[in-house]
Amino acid sequence: MEVNRVQTLASNQLKELPPQFIRPANERPENTKALEGVAVPIISLSQSHNLLVKKITEAASEWGFFVIINHGISKKLIQRVKEVGHEFFSLPQKEKEPYANDPSSGKFEGYGTKMTKNLEEKVEWLDYYFHLINPPSRVNYDLWPKSPTSYREVTQEYNKEILRVTDNILELLSEGLALESKALKNHLGGEEIELEMKINMYPPCPQPELALGVEPHTDMSALTLLVPNDVPGLQVWKDNNWVAVNYLQNALFLHIGDQLEVMSNGRYKSVLHRSLVNKEHKRMSWAVFVAPPHEAMIGPLPLLVNDQNPPKFSTKTYAEYRYRKFNKIPQ
Repeated sequence: MEVNRVQTLASNQLKELPPQFIRPANERPENTKALEGVAVPIISLSQSHNLLVKKITEAASEWGFFVIINHGISKKLIQRVKEVGHEFFSLPQKEKEPYANDPSSGKFEGYGTKMTKNLEEKVEWLDYYFHLINPPSRVNYDLWPKSPTSYREVTQEYNKEILRVTDNILELLSEGLALESKALKNHLGGEEIELEMKINMYPPCPQPELALGVEPHTDMSALTLLVPNDVPGLQVWKDNNWVAVNYLQNALFLHIGDQLEVMSNGRYKSVLHRSLVNKEHKRMSWAVFVAPPHEAMIGPLPLLVNDQNPPKFSTKTYAEYRYRKFNKIPQ
C-alpha cells in the first residue's frame, strides 16, 4: 500500500496543513503554550555518588525527566550518530521505501509514518526509523539501513555506550529506592534487557501552531535516553503546565517510562511529554527505549510494598503492559 510520507508532503511546499494533521483546538500549540522561566533538572554524572543518587531520585520522583551531562559518551560519537541518521533521511524516497514497516501486520521495525483511515483521526507530523539494537541475540541487521554504509558500525558503537550509561542510571535509581544496585536491571531482564532505537524526523511544517510532531504520551518503556538536534520542540508536563526543554549540546535527555513507575510502585513518575514542530527548520531526535523482554513479569517490586504502602499496579507481562495506556493526558 502506498504511504504518503510526511517528508514528501513537506517537500511539496504546502501552504496549508492537510486536515488529518490539524489537531483539535485544545491540543494545538497556539492554545497550549509552555510555561516560561521554568528549567528542567540538569544533572552532571561527574559529581559525588551520594549527591548523584539524591538528585536523580528527586528528578525521577518529581519530574520523571532530567538532562544528564558529563556522561562519558564522546561528542564525536554523538555527532556521527546524528550524521548517519541525517544521511538516511536524505536518501531519495525510492531508496527508503524498501525499509518500510507494516505495524498492521506486526512488522514494527523499519521506516515508518503513522497513517489514518479517516479524517477524524489526527496524525503526527513525523516520519521515523525504528529497530532493535540490543540484545545481540534478537537483533536483525537486515532491518537496519544499509545506506549510509557506516550506519551499522556507528550504531553498534553507540549501543555499547548507551548500555554503559543505562547500567549507571539504573543503579542510581535502584539505590534511590534503597534497593541493591542491580535490582532494577535484574527485574528488567538483566543482560537480555532490550534497547530500541527510534530516529524521529519532523520536516518543516507550514502551520506548526496547528500540528504536533508527537502527541502527548508517556513512554511504555522503563527508561528513554534521547539526543535531539538543535531545533527546539520537546515539552514535558509538570504541575499542570507544559515546560519547554531547551537544547543542550551533547546532553542526554532521560525520560522515566511506565515500567519504572510500575516497578517503583509509583515512587518514580513516567513523564507525559509531546513534541512540537517548526515552520522553517527540520527537527530530529534519536531516542533509545530501554525495555524488558516481552515475557518479563513486571509489577511493583516486593521490597517496596507493605501494609502501609500496598501495590498500586498489578503484575503482568511486559507484552500485556505494552498495550496499556497510562491516563495522564491533560483535559
